[in-house]
Amino acid sequence: MQFTPYTNPTAFHSATYDLLMQHEAQNIIPLGNIIIGHKGEDKTGWRNPANWFMATVSNSTGILLTAIMTPPHNVALYATDNVINHAAIACMISGMADTPIPGVLAEKTLAETFAKAYTATKGMKYEVAMDQRIYELTEVNLQIPKIGTLRLLEERDMPFFPYWDSAFGAAGVYGTKTLQEPSDIDLYRYHLDTQKVYILEVDGIPVTMSGFSRAMQNVIGVGRVYTPPYYRGNGYATSCVAQVSQIALDKGFAKCVLYTDLANPTSNSIYQKIGYKPICDSYMLKFSLLESR
Repeated sequence: MQFTPYTNPTAFHSATYDLLMQHEAQNIIPLGNIIIGHKGEDKTGWRNPANWFMATVSNSTGILLTAIMTPPHNVALYATDNVINHAAIACMISGMADTPIPGVLAEKTLAETFAKAYTATKGMKYEVAMDQRIYELTEVNLQIPKIGTLRLLEERDMPFFPYWDSAFGAAGVYGTKTLQEPSDIDLYRYHLDTQKVYILEVDGIPVTMSGFSRAMQNVIGVGRVYTPPYYRGNGYATSCVAQVSQIALDKGFAKCVLYTDLANPTSNSIYQKIGYKPICDSYMLKFSLLESR
């Protein structure tokens, strides 16, 4: 087994891009990261490749395991063709021995296999931060009612958008589960400037948001779905996601991809009604030290 670390994002892009593209929808997170690093246009926050961990494990047949971590986020792993090789996992763990990682994000079996091996070598434990399912959509269900008016996030939304975004994170999408006072002005300005977040208004009142995340060659991520409790149960989120998904398809993307929390049966049901179909289950696992006795 050969462990190969990378410090140059362009070199990592060259080595792994075509491989990850074989399962483009499943790999939307690591693909999005290596594209960001390769382009080098945005180095704000976690997007600065100087702080990243990038590596592959290979043998005579080629790359078996790919890893990328953009601190403070978890390391994202992909086993080529979803074939788990225990020797490759052991080699990766050995190669990253001096690199602290907060957790792992990967296809469910790979994530758990890696977590068991990694925590055993570190005297740590792991727990599920989020049990996820990855869905993809190629056609929006035309029976979904078109409700309200959909528009891009604007400056006039800043009195409430940070609070919606914080509540979205607290709902578990980032694995935080903790509602925090919005304070990251640069983050909210970033969402405003990139024009990827949409607001659904009904009778002039904002009721739901959704938007795009990573844009790949053929697929684009859809997420950041949040409806304040007062407006839930009216079909607003369903309509909003359906409209946002149709915008993506109209832009020329072949597929929309989104992650859901399996602990939330409502959202999983909503997305399937829109036309999303499951392709893979994924774990976000959190590492922590064992408690001393």
